[in-house]
Amino acid sequence: MKIFKYITGTVLAATLATACTNLDETLYDQVGTQNYYNTKMDVVRATFRPFEHAFWSIQARHVLNELTADQLITPTRDGWWDDGGKWRRLHYHTWNVDDGGDPQTEWNGCFQGIMQANYVIEDLAMLSPEKFGFSREEFDNFQGQCRALRAWFYIRLLDAFRNVPLAVSFNDVSKNSEGQVEPKVIFQFIEEELKECINLLTKKESLGGNGNLQGQWTKAGAAALLVRLYLNAEKYVGEDRYADCESYAQRIIDGEYGPYRTADRWDAPFDWNNETCDEVIFGFPASQGYSYWHYQGDTYWWTVPARARYYFDDNKAKAGDHNCKYAASPSYDLNGNLYTYELGMPVQNFRKYEGDERMKLYRNLGDSRREGLFLYGYLEYTDENGEKKRVRAPEQPYDLYIRDAVGKFQGMAPDRWPDDKVSNLQNGDHNSGWHFCKYPFYSNDDPGQLEADYTEIRLAEIIYSLAECKLRKGDTENAAKLLNSVRKRNYPQEKWAENLYTPEGAAQLDMQEMLAEWGREFFAESRRRIDLIRFGKFSSGTWWDKSADADTHTEIFPVMRDILNANHNLVQNPGYNK
Repeated sequence: MKIFKYITGTVLAATLATACTNLDETLYDQVGTQNYYNTKMDVVRATFRPFEHAFWSIQARHVLNELTADQLITPTRDGWWDDGGKWRRLHYHTWNVDDGGDPQTEWNGCFQGIMQANYVIEDLAMLSPEKFGFSREEFDNFQGQCRALRAWFYIRLLDAFRNVPLAVSFNDVSKNSEGQVEPKVIFQFIEEELKECINLLTKKESLGGNGNLQGQWTKAGAAALLVRLYLNAEKYVGEDRYADCESYAQRIIDGEYGPYRTADRWDAPFDWNNETCDEVIFGFPASQGYSYWHYQGDTYWWTVPARARYYFDDNKAKAGDHNCKYAASPSYDLNGNLYTYELGMPVQNFRKYEGDERMKLYRNLGDSRREGLFLYGYLEYTDENGEKKRVRAPEQPYDLYIRDAVGKFQGMAPDRWPDDKVSNLQNGDHNSGWHFCKYPFYSNDDPGQLEADYTEIRLAEIIYSLAECKLRKGDTENAAKLLNSVRKRNYPQEKWAENLYTPEGAAQLDMQEMLAEWGREFFAESRRRIDLIRFGKFSSGTWWDKSADADTHTEIFPVMRDILNANHNLVQNPGYNK
């Protein structure tokens, strides 16, 4: 039973209804700590209330880490998706302190989650576990859950802003910093919290997926957050912590914190029953009857054509209609020539190795099964009258032929190219850029529709992190073997000799290829900006419709003006208007 399903009934429904629309809510309204906790379930509900907010908060992070990077774009489409240039400013790294939007939502969302976690941590410290029928170990686990969640929020803040306040108390604000503290202070706080949490949290005991532990932080989950922290420490605080990253990653892989293993299919960690997938280390539970924040516009619901409902037969899904916010950055110019950028061009990056299972056209196969990652070309379906149709553009009379290029194609035949050779974010249409389906879009009558949990951490990330650490210290052979242990599931066995990295295959691994492989395996998983920064490519790199930045200040976001005005102890980040 998933943890959010465990917290059942009308109480949960009422909580979710106001979970994140009223972001200034007072926890539990006017009910005080002394009379709120009356039953065992009151403790459980309180402990996991911040988790729903955390699940909601993934949306802003996704926008910031993908649309500022080289793989995903939001081009205009027949007049759609300009929105005052906000998506262009993210792509071109020209955001400013008055943009508000997703940087402000990320700041506010994380601190709201931190204060919710602080509230519960302090409440639990005042309660007696025996009164509610808990053991001390169970109560410590509850506190560890909220402390790990708080650390997860702080990693995001450290990554996005570096310079943030440290807030550790809901009840006694004197314990919180008035303004920002040094990144090193936040880093050390996260590190110490997670190390302590590993000792408090539950350990997954057997294979078969997370099951009841889905949605809960475990020992492996806390250790995985340390892997994330150490992998990026050089950028966060100017310290090489790759040895620590390697140590914790190896412990996770060795099973010290519980048994995990990579799935035999690339899509298993994202499928409807991924609580049974042993690759998932931490995931937010979701289902039709509860919450499914990854199936929302700012994440994966708007990664497909506006009328894709006809192709998927999901036009009655509770998440509403689709839209075309995201597409893959193009590989071809408007003469049909391949671009030569080192970065971006994600579809071509997948094409590099022949036979990739992810390159198949996405199709629902029935019985909660699918194949393929991408949508491209004509999308054909059979309508209610039994007639063959193609998905069409909204408001325009042309069938879509989705291309790995950005331009104004309208209803052109597949072998035609437009006379207007300008290819940029302001000059696209509904054919521009391959779409993608990281999570499945099953049909109305499929029991797996909207049942996929959101996978926040999976074992492949730990394996890739360890591989990068080994590569950085010159151990290319063992780095290659680690990557191959995941990559082989993407290709038919007869292609392994040419597609796997040497010495198990003919492909060559170096740092440039390591970054490219991060892009393939974790395409559209809310981390591309982080990887580009770690590899020194985010501000200096060029990709489609994007030149190098003038300096590196864009590697972190500004503190938005509304936030500065709300707290005059805050100082603007370097390089931005004060």
